[in-house]
Amino acid sequence: MVFKRMLRAFGVGGPSVDTVLANPNARPGELLTGEVRIAGGDHPADIDQVKLSLVTRVEVESGDNEHNRDVEFARVVVGQRIAVAPGQNLALPFQFPVPLETPLTVVHGQHLHGMTMGLRTELEVRGALDPGDLDPVAIHPIRSQEHVLNAFGALGFRFQRADNESGRIHGVPQQLPFYQEIEFLPPGQFLAKISQLELTFVADPHRLFVVLEADRRGGLFRAGGDSFGHFAMSHDEVIRTDWAALLHQWMDQVSGRRSSHGFGH
Repeated sequence: MVFKRMLRAFGVGGPSVDTVLANPNARPGELLTGEVRIAGGDHPADIDQVKLSLVTRVEVESGDNEHNRDVEFARVVVGQRIAVAPGQNLALPFQFPVPLETPLTVVHGQHLHGMTMGLRTELEVRGALDPGDLDPVAIHPIRSQEHVLNAFGALGFRFQRADNESGRIHGVPQQLPFYQEIEFLPPGQFLAKISQLELTFVADPHRLFVVLEADRRGGLFRAGGDSFGHFAMSHDEVIRTDWAALLHQWMDQVSGRRSSHGFGH
């Protein structure tokens, strides 16, 4: 995937830049690789720094209002103090580690509606910053996440949308200042009691945290509100677990088919 543009900071006749990804698809914990290609313009130019950053859209609450903003959550410096002669071609190879908490944008080949993710190229020129453009990247689930997601499909949950929420989840060793919510419509047998189920993954090298939030419908003799489930397992444990059975059992409890006050692992 390539994008090409003139550096605004240099004006007319300045160098142009392509960011070329070997593959725009990656999983959390993997590397995005490629190179930043700089082609000299009509006159010499000095670039102080070339930076790449992963950027995604996050919903931020301020008072009673919500708004979306682009948040940079990982950064790599690709080159520093680069003199570009007229007509000169330079290639700066890079390896960009994708954080394990990076939100997913693609599941089973389907783009998750509501998600944006890009690799941004920034150039610093004599103290000025050229903000650059976003090169789209696709983040696919790791194996343990995929195993959980497969259970949602097997039980008949229907994906609705996904977004990133600013803030932290209590009791989870979260590194990023936001978390992803993947929203599902429950299957028919639960729909009368539960309007929506939200799934959040927080991964670290050893464990996967799976956080569930069910929006319960209120009724004549019952209060509505949210019910939470919180599971923490090693990645191997996640893969060995029958998530369809676990999820069905949890849904039975929160929909009132079984009485239980706490549920977790």
